[in-house]
Amino acid sequence: MAPAASQLPGSVIADIDGRRRVVIENLRPRVDGGRFAVKRIAGDVVEVTADVFADGHDVVAAVVRHRRDGARRFGESRMLPLGNDRFAGAFTVDDLGRHTFTVRAWIDRFATWRDQLARRLEAGQDVGVELEVGAGLIDEAAAAAPAAARPALAGWRDRLRAADDEAAAAALDPVLAALMARHDPRPHCTDAEPEIAVWADRPLARFSAWYELFPRSLGGERHGTLRDVEHAIDRVAGMGFDVLYLPPVHPIGETHRKGPNNSPTSAPGDLGSPWAIGSAAGGHTAVHSDLGTVADVRRLAEKCAGRGLALALDIAFQCSPDHPWVREHPEWFRHRPDGSIRHAENPPKRYEDIYPLDFESEDWRGLWEALLEVVRFWIGQGVSVFRVDNPHTKPFPFWEWLIAEVTREHPETIFLAEAFTRPRVMERLAKAGFTQSYTYFAWRNGKHELEEYVRELTQTGLREYFRPSFWPNTPDILTEPMQSGGRPTFAARLVLAATLSPSYGIYGPAFELVEQRGLRPGSEEYLDSEKYQLRDWDTGDPDSLEPLVAAVNAARRAHPALQSNDRLELRHVDNDLLMAYTAHTADLADVVLTVVNLDPHHTQSGWVELPLDRLGIDAEHPYQVHDLLSEATYTWQGARNYVEIDPRRLPAHIFHVRRRVRSEHDFEYYA
Repeated sequence: MAPAASQLPGSVIADIDGRRRVVIENLRPRVDGGRFAVKRIAGDVVEVTADVFADGHDVVAAVVRHRRDGARRFGESRMLPLGNDRFAGAFTVDDLGRHTFTVRAWIDRFATWRDQLARRLEAGQDVGVELEVGAGLIDEAAAAAPAAARPALAGWRDRLRAADDEAAAAALDPVLAALMARHDPRPHCTDAEPEIAVWADRPLARFSAWYELFPRSLGGERHGTLRDVEHAIDRVAGMGFDVLYLPPVHPIGETHRKGPNNSPTSAPGDLGSPWAIGSAAGGHTAVHSDLGTVADVRRLAEKCAGRGLALALDIAFQCSPDHPWVREHPEWFRHRPDGSIRHAENPPKRYEDIYPLDFESEDWRGLWEALLEVVRFWIGQGVSVFRVDNPHTKPFPFWEWLIAEVTREHPETIFLAEAFTRPRVMERLAKAGFTQSYTYFAWRNGKHELEEYVRELTQTGLREYFRPSFWPNTPDILTEPMQSGGRPTFAARLVLAATLSPSYGIYGPAFELVEQRGLRPGSEEYLDSEKYQLRDWDTGDPDSLEPLVAAVNAARRAHPALQSNDRLELRHVDNDLLMAYTAHTADLADVVLTVVNLDPHHTQSGWVELPLDRLGIDAEHPYQVHDLLSEATYTWQGARNYVEIDPRRLPAHIFHVRRRVRSEHDFEYYA
């Protein structure tokens, strides 16, 4: 037997309002119960759902309350019942930065009264007293309503009290119902807690194509410069990329400098790894003298912007033994018992040319502030996009703090996490604020593992905060299929990366020139890796994949269906070496079907099945599929259609699905 209210502990009575009867559960979207922000793009509509209910049979009402961070007033949008106590509402995040929302719910006394009145009338009961109850509810609403609304409410109240044949009809009038919904006093309402944060990024955060290159390899036989990168801008922009990404541009240490192919010893003239940052010439805010100056970075950012590109720089929070911080702040590094500083290693691998920072230093606050100033410095040079090297080797609280500090001042900033590590660690970095993340795409090659991974990224809670970026290759990763599959594998992986994820990237010119020479069997390192030496790339090679890259990027830009993975759906095809999937816009105005041959050596064929009704296609009429790569057009009919793909020609179709429509002049065409 439950104790009487007077027998409950006083602290419990003090902490509750027993008149709040509405319960709010299963609020979506949210990440870890509201601990981290949901991610969207400025201009997006945020769709909110929740279970909202109360004891008994009273009608409940709910609204989504939302505001820009720092705003004093909430905006509101009404939630509509979906059935089974589930409610849905929506609001728009119309500018960059942090927004919050919650759900407010209450017993809708007027709607409850109106529902009961309708049932009483249907049963033929006398409703004179009930009409007076309704008039009283209108009076309560008028007392709390703005002055401008009171005359209208008073008019309806008087109609209910008229006690004539029209009073009951007036009580059930939908105009009155809408008016009362607007001015409901909402007694004893419940707010979902905590408020949920939504971070709104610029569109580049969702949809972007990245191109990585090493500036030092752009000089032919000499060391390239940042001015040489300016001459490459037109080629990169011409291929349809959005982001030009450069590895670290800082001075490179001399101590334990690596030689070609990651040799532990170097000879005079060897360049070393750009990730061994720092020398007597400076550290993370300096530029390697052979590349140019800080002013050249600023100039390059401006030149990129003029061609529609964002310049991205590498943030690698680690130091060479020659970095000024080693001398100025030895407390920021871990020391061995003999007093020497411990270099980076992942046994049995040793990185003698790099000192990792000690985030458990007694002066960790000073270290955090110094690293924040590095990011601020480059933002001051016009850079707002950063690829972050190995973020999983630094504490999560550090990233959460740094990204929050940066984006509070510069909400347009984008951070790409280069974290090829355990799933939970990658996910936590995304929750901490990283805009995008590298993924396991490079190692997902079979149809079933690709499909399983796509489902995980697009159909689970990850979609609320984890934005994948698919890269077929990087300077560190040349997978075995890329080494053995030749040009068809490079082409197929390009199409997969660019159409399975709205953000993707390639490391070039190694990619478009099909650089597939591995260091040794079983290694994913390149032979003669550009990380340690200059490479002279022939970007004018007639066998380059550059035209295909440009065609794929043109398809992405022309078709909004490929600019979000919100409606990416896998399709059945009766051949495990063919993978098929569609993407479409919410209004079905744009539908794209991609079919990829995963076998680089043989022609593969099969029957693709499409749910025509869900794609807005009339099953009784033919429709067209136009290949955005080959420009070929085919006429299909019905849900099952035949495809055949020869990887030696093109290993994939990217089909724009065109439905038959009739013009206002009674002329039929496909669109």
